[in-house]
Amino acid sequence: MVTTSTLGTDSFRTLLRRQAATVTVVTAPGSPPVGFTATSFTSVSLRPPLISFCLDRGSSSWPTLEQASHVGVHLLDERQQEIARTFATSGIDRFAAHTDWRLGPHGVPLLASPVAWLLCRVTDRVTAGDHAIVLAEPLDGQHDESRRPLLYHSGQYGAVAA
Repeated sequence: MVTTSTLGTDSFRTLLRRQAATVTVVTAPGSPPVGFTATSFTSVSLRPPLISFCLDRGSSSWPTLEQASHVGVHLLDERQQEIARTFATSGIDRFAAHTDWRLGPHGVPLLASPVAWLLCRVTDRVTAGDHAIVLAEPLDGQHDESRRPLLYHSGQYGAVAA
C-alpha cells in the first residue's frame, strides 16, 4: 500500500477531534473480561442489522476482541464520564475499578445504566491500517428515553442540550 497523504498523524488526529461522537464502551468476555472506550461506533446496515466499531490492534483489549464471538456495546449517559475515563485508561483492571456491571448472555459484561446497550454477535473483523473494524449483529438491547448521551468533542466530554 502506497501512502500519498501529506497530512501528518498529529494533524489528522486534531482534525478528527472536531467531530462530536457518542461515547461508547465495548465489552467482551474473557479472563479477565475486557472493555474499552470507543468513539468509532456506528450503525452499518438495517437489513440485516449490523453495527461497527474500531479498535487499535496494538491495544491490550485486541487479543480478546480478536477471538470474541459476542460483545456488549454501551452508549454512555451524560453522567458517566468517570466510566468513560476508566475504560479509556490502559494498564488497569477496568472491571475492578468499575464495579457496577453484571454478566449477560454469552458471558458478556453489561454495564449498569447506560443510555442504551446492545448485545452483539461478531460477524467479521477487517484489518484497516493499525486498527481493526469489527462488524457485529445486534441480538438484544435496551434503551432509556429519559437519559441523554455522553458526547466527546475536542478532547472534552459534553452532553446534548435539553
